[in-house]
Amino acid sequence: MRDRNVYSAIIERIFHSKYSRGKREVPFEREDLINSARALGIEIPKNLGDLICSFRYRANLPESISETAGQGRTWVIKPAGRGKYCFVLVPDRPLVPNPNFSITKVPDSTPGVVSKYAMSDEQALLAKLRYSRLVDIFSGVTCYSLQNHLRTTVPGIGQVETDELYVGVDRKGVHYVFPVQAKGGMDRLSPIQVEQDVAVCTHKFSALVCRPIGAQFLDDDIIALFEFELDADGVTIAFERHYRLVSPDEVTEKDLENYRSRVSD
Repeated sequence: MRDRNVYSAIIERIFHSKYSRGKREVPFEREDLINSARALGIEIPKNLGDLICSFRYRANLPESISETAGQGRTWVIKPAGRGKYCFVLVPDRPLVPNPNFSITKVPDSTPGVVSKYAMSDEQALLAKLRYSRLVDIFSGVTCYSLQNHLRTTVPGIGQVETDELYVGVDRKGVHYVFPVQAKGGMDRLSPIQVEQDVAVCTHKFSALVCRPIGAQFLDDDIIALFEFELDADGVTIAFERHYRLVSPDEVTEKDLENYRSRVSD
């Protein structure tokens, strides 16, 4: 069986062995992945973490799971401690770019040698954000990269990883922390990761204002940036902008005139 089919078979068996009608949370543990593979006569995947990540960031859950969610709801997999997870029923609000947004040209300050040797879409995206100061431009706050790929443990969640952390200060002296989630290729922005990023900032930087950011590569080298908010039902998009990094001479007088005429945010 191909990896995707193996992953689906294992996660389906776990869900249906523990789910009953009306449940909104279905907890399971890492050991359940191993036991399900054995019960199905499937070779245990070498990377169990990738199985979970696959359904959190890249692939849809099997249809037999999704059809139990009901209208306007969806199942997601959340961490629930070390080696523990939980299927949780949440509103179906995917974090996807609005195709009708206007595009702002920004001079590209990414060193050519960095663009040439970036090892992945995610690394390239994080580098472009950093060198071209897109988090500053998007947020309106002077920002500095504090750490990328921060791995830490958060009480009640377990081990989490944040793609990059920025800290910043505004003209009034207020200090901010910006956890950035970056996605390229077929990967999708994850509400669960946004919640984890906020939990990291609450735990590690309680004195700072947390403003979670998402970045997504689109076609034609467009970068969509989002600022998220958490409400009682989960993660929502509070603000969105689309940028294209270009050489300085590609920003024309007409472009600048259009930007001046935009309504202030």
